[in-house]
Amino acid sequence: MRGALHRLRLATGLPLAFAGLVEPGPGQLRISELQGNRTTSLSGLSVHSGNGLGGKAVALARPCWVTDYSSSRQISHEYDAAVAAEGIRSVLAVPVVVRRRVRGVLYGALRAPQPLGDRTVGAAMEAARDMEQALVVRDEARNLLAAARPPEDGSPGAWEEVREAHGALRALAPRIDDPELRRELLQVCGRLAGAAAADTAGPDAPDAPAPSAGPRVALTPRELDVLSCVALGATNATTADRLGLRPETVKGYLRSAMRKLEAHTRLEAVVAARRAGLLP
Repeated sequence: MRGALHRLRLATGLPLAFAGLVEPGPGQLRISELQGNRTTSLSGLSVHSGNGLGGKAVALARPCWVTDYSSSRQISHEYDAAVAAEGIRSVLAVPVVVRRRVRGVLYGALRAPQPLGDRTVGAAMEAARDMEQALVVRDEARNLLAAARPPEDGSPGAWEEVREAHGALRALAPRIDDPELRRELLQVCGRLAGAAAADTAGPDAPDAPAPSAGPRVALTPRELDVLSCVALGATNATTADRLGLRPETVKGYLRSAMRKLEAHTRLEAVVAARRAGLLP
């Protein structure tokens, strides 16, 4: 939300922007992020679906705006006191819709009763689209985190599923703006790799046709990202597409990883990384 509000204010010049997510339950929105505010009257405000301008945007799942909030007949006025305390007059509310469900609302406001033009509304909608994409990525990350659990039976088929989840998590992590969630993803990747190394180090582990790599081998995050994709059979072109890199850049990371792992082929690099506990 913070990034979306910053972009909204930068693109429109609106002095005030705020936003909130819809909480679980009957369409209740809670305002949790504000920029350019002079008071705390809107902070934590709970907005019910259908009430006020934001509640109307939630109920209709489309942008709504008014030129003078206090006198508008297009909305209900349950929140007039909080709005008046902040000095808001002209305001727009844009819903953030993910998979046909309203997940939040972005607001932009003026402290004067001036019409909001098409450019302002369009910029607000663009900011909402950015936030929608961020929520999609976050949802995908949380789903992968929930699914990425080391298999109890240690079967090859189960580990292949874990490796696919690991590769997806590593490809997704750079797209996460939330540093805490990104750190959580990378921590899970590390746990998956460690669990796999412990499992394959058992007495029945098959011999692999690759040089061993000690635990002191250190790969950069991007080198690990590339090797994670390569481990799933992805070509350089596919890896580049997944990670948002150029194929030449992927080749460079792969060559560097192979050199550190003392591997001569892609397969040797993957196996060596697994032996070192860097990949599941």
